[in-house]
Amino acid sequence: MKPMTLAMSLAALFASTMSAQAAERLAVTVEHDLAIARPSETISIPWSEVNAVLPGALIQKIAVKDAQGRVLPHQVTNVAPLAKDPKNVGIAYGELLFQHSFAPGEKRAAFTVEKIDTVAPVFPVKAFARYVPERLDDFAWENDKVAHRTYGPALAAPSPPDVKKEVLVTSGLDLWFKRVDYPIVDRWYNKGHDHYHHDEGEGMDMYNVGKSRGAGGTGVWDGKQLYTGVNYASWKVLANGPVRAVFELHYAAWEAGGRQVSEVKRFTVDAGHYLDRIDSTFSYAGNEPVTVAVGLNRTPSDKGQNPQIATRREGAVLLQWVQQASNDAFGTAVVLPGAEGFAQDALNDLVLARATSGKPLRYYAGGAWSRAGEITSLDQWLRLAQDTAARDASPVRVTLGRKQ
Repeated sequence: MKPMTLAMSLAALFASTMSAQAAERLAVTVEHDLAIARPSETISIPWSEVNAVLPGALIQKIAVKDAQGRVLPHQVTNVAPLAKDPKNVGIAYGELLFQHSFAPGEKRAAFTVEKIDTVAPVFPVKAFARYVPERLDDFAWENDKVAHRTYGPALAAPSPPDVKKEVLVTSGLDLWFKRVDYPIVDRWYNKGHDHYHHDEGEGMDMYNVGKSRGAGGTGVWDGKQLYTGVNYASWKVLANGPVRAVFELHYAAWEAGGRQVSEVKRFTVDAGHYLDRIDSTFSYAGNEPVTVAVGLNRTPSDKGQNPQIATRREGAVLLQWVQQASNDAFGTAVVLPGAEGFAQDALNDLVLARATSGKPLRYYAGGAWSRAGEITSLDQWLRLAQDTAARDASPVRVTLGRKQ
């Protein structure tokens, strides 16, 4: 055997190094069965699976790439707030998240996750949630399509003597319509209350909630009457962008036709989606199911808009398309998998489903504004809601492997 030359040694070392580097890539294949487009599909991979292929990977030193080698925005969630990982083995982390928009007929896409030497870029935040103590305990959230808020204890509290304070008691959900893709929640609150009731190019608050369910609030329905809670009692943020925000709102027990019922809503707010996923867990004594109603306000427009409201009730979908006098049109929708029917009360259109104590009831709720330029007709809005129901019923499948 001939002795190995320096050049041969260096070449062997280089090949070995390149082979080791090439092995440090996680191959991800995502498939689904629908013919429709799936814009902004969020792909979730347990961090434990990432760590198995890329041991010791640092969340700030990884790249997610599509089949063309383009770097995609990503997010790594925590298992729990303030979780620690002193040995860098990934125990503090929950999921790696990124997105892909499937074109119509595109049913398969491939990606890689790999270690990098440099720090990953800071991606634009497209999903965000926060408690707003400066505005009477509001809780607000948004993505790049639409913003929302709901109401906390301070707003429900009676106004003290000789003090002028707004009072509103409701567990309804509000909408803020956007026409820009950057975050506006902090900007609008910093402008001062009511300033955002005028469209100055970013959007406006023109949705009416009052005592109604707003755009996706819940209650217990007994066939004739809707029993609802009041303003949320506490909150918890679990993840906060750039791809996904997750938070919970806890509602204290209320009387619902002879039983005490409490609720925890978990919101999953993904970039690129007009409808948020909401998992509502009701708690009460006993094992008998209750009928839960998810509602849309029947009079959702500002005063003076003389709205023409078209309502659709089809399968899992309850939606409105609201044509206004001067603020253009907007849509609201609830998509409730497993829906068993529809109802109305004096304030709300309702879609109904059965829920059992301690088990989450999943639904989707949100809105869109024609002035933003993407959803401009009832037909488009209905198609989006129907596609949301189809996507829920047929989730993507993720396959993982090593890539050399």
